[in-house]
Order: sequence, then structure tokens, then C-alpha cells
Amino acid sequence: MLRWIDFSTLSFAEPPYLWLLVAPAVLLVLWIWQVLRRRADAGRYRRERVLSVRERHVLLGDLAFWLALGIATTLCILALARPVARISAVRRASADIVLLQDGSASMSVRDVAPDRWRRSVQFLRAFGEALSWKGDRVALALFASHAAPQIRLTKDPNALFFFIDHLGDHSPFPIEDEATWDTNIEQGVSWGMQLVEMDEKLFGATKNPKAFVVISDGQAWSGKVATALAQAHLRDIPVYVVGVGTTAGGIIPDPLPRPPIRAVLDRASLAEIARIGGGQYFEIGREPDSSVAFKIISSIRRRIPGAQEEESTEELYWRFLFAAGVFLCLGSLVVTRRAELSWLAAGALVAFLILVSTVR
Repeated sequence: MLRWIDFSTLSFAEPPYLWLLVAPAVLLVLWIWQVLRRRADAGRYRRERVLSVRERHVLLGDLAFWLALGIATTLCILALARPVARISAVRRASADIVLLQDGSASMSVRDVAPDRWRRSVQFLRAFGEALSWKGDRVALALFASHAAPQIRLTKDPNALFFFIDHLGDHSPFPIEDEATWDTNIEQGVSWGMQLVEMDEKLFGATKNPKAFVVISDGQAWSGKVATALAQAHLRDIPVYVVGVGTTAGGIIPDPLPRPPIRAVLDRASLAEIARIGGGQYFEIGREPDSSVAFKIISSIRRRIPGAQEEESTEELYWRFLFAAGVFLCLGSLVVTRRAELSWLAAGALVAFLILVSTVR
């Protein structure tokens, strides 16, 4: 985020203190008179004194300390008057991404190594590592016949990786549960909408573009997914789909004595969901996970509006005090006399007292 101060809007919350500037103004006049006297004396010495070597006279000499002290005093008075100016900040909007992970029974098929579920978890980690996390927010929800949100939209990568690391070797939906055998993508997208709406209720609406990323095999999916996609379209939230599995498929491992069911990748349906959802369809295994993740993130970022300028007012007294301290430090470099050291200590004490009174 780039910030700059519009000095044309500079004003003072305590303008009566500005009358104190009369003192450093008078001292400045005296300082200029001393500089002129010094230059006149140096010119006279060059004309009247005869030396075997060329004599050099420092331009300001010890007077440089007094100039630094005067500037520091002026800055302290300005700080005491509580300067306020408009701050303009230019930032680039970030993206809000909701990851929707399929946790249905068909995700246990081993047609991809080690199985669809663990392969999907690997992709989730690669996606998280591909993000810059500079303002981007990510949420995670699992779904089968119903959805189970894991984390809300967060800027903390540790929160996402914590949940990814604890997803385990199999879906949290029990395979013995009949409902786990349903892939209700509508529920997943609907819960993604709820995560976005809840975030807006808690923290207010943002200008960040939003997107859903569905990781699924599409096996035996149900629900009125067109309805959920229409709602996402109304909110301008594209749906990207990442398929996992193969068209050859495999038998779903079932601990119960039921007829075996072969689960295959429903590539056509998933691609259609991505098309209607305004996103793109990708497939795990066709290219490295990091490449898929970068392509999705790049596509989302292309929807980010250009630089946005935000304006606010800010008190600048601490900037003036900092500048005063810098000038005092510079002035101390030319101090050679004890009297000037005493003035330096006094100036530092005055700056400290002003700082304490301003903070209070």
C-alpha cells in the first residue's frame, strides 16, 4: 500500500500554539546576522593576515548547531499545534476465495494415488502455498449430502494449513452413513455463499473479488446445482472446478455388505458446472498442482479492479517530532563547546516534554 500526504490540506488542531513561532523567527534573524558577521570577518582576515599557507574558513562553523537547534524548536512548536493532513493511500484489492472440498464416499476410490481424498488434500496445500497471502483471504468447507464449514474467510495461512494437516487420511463424513454417498454440489456452493454473507455481516462488505473453487469427482451428484450457480452469478462469484479421479474409476471401499459401486470421474458434468458458473475446469494429474493453482489464482486476480485510492485524515505531530530529533542529532555533530552541549541537552529535554504532553 502506497501512502502520501497532501500538504495542501495541512491544518492545525491547536492553532494558538503557532504564536510561539515568533521566537524562532527572531532567533533566525539573529542567526542570519551572525552568519553575515562571520563572513565579513573571514573576508577581512583573508585581506589583512599574511600566512605561509592558505587559511580556510568553515562556512558556518559552530553556527550550524544553532541553525539545527532553531529548526528543531520550530518543528516542536508545529508538533505542539497538532498538525492534521489528508492521507491518500493507494492499494490493490485482494481476492476472497472459498475452497469447497468434496468429502463424499466416492472420494475414497484409489484410482489416483494414494486415493482421491488424500490427493485432493495435497492439492489444497499446493493451492495455499501458491497464494501470496498479501491481503488474500481463504475459507474452507467440506460437503457430501450436506456441507460442513471448516474455517471462515481468513488472512492467516497458518489457520488454513492447520485444518489441511488435520483433515486426515479419509473424509470426516463416515462412509457407513448413507448420506455420505451423495455428492451434493449445490450444498457446497450454497454454504460458500453463506460464508461470504456471514463475513459481510460481521466485518462489512469489501471490494475484493470473490470466487469458489470446487474440488470434486462429480460422482452421483445431486441437488439443484443450477439454483446455487444462479445465486453465485448474481453476486458475481465465479465457480472454478477441479476434477479428481479417472474416467476408468474404481470400486468404492465399503465396510458394509452392499453391492459394489464403481465411481468414475464425471468430467462432463463438472466442466458444465464450471462453464455455467463463469469459471474454468481443471483436472488434477494433467499438470502440476502448483500450475493449476497459479492459473486459478491468476484468473481470479484478473478480475481485481485497478489501483484504488482511499483518503483519510491523520495527525502528523509525531512526524514533526521525529524530524526535530533528526536535526538535533545532526547539530550535535558540530558541537565543540560545553555551552552548546548544554543547549543541546536542553533542546532534547524540551522535545521529550512536548512529546509526553502530546501523547497524553
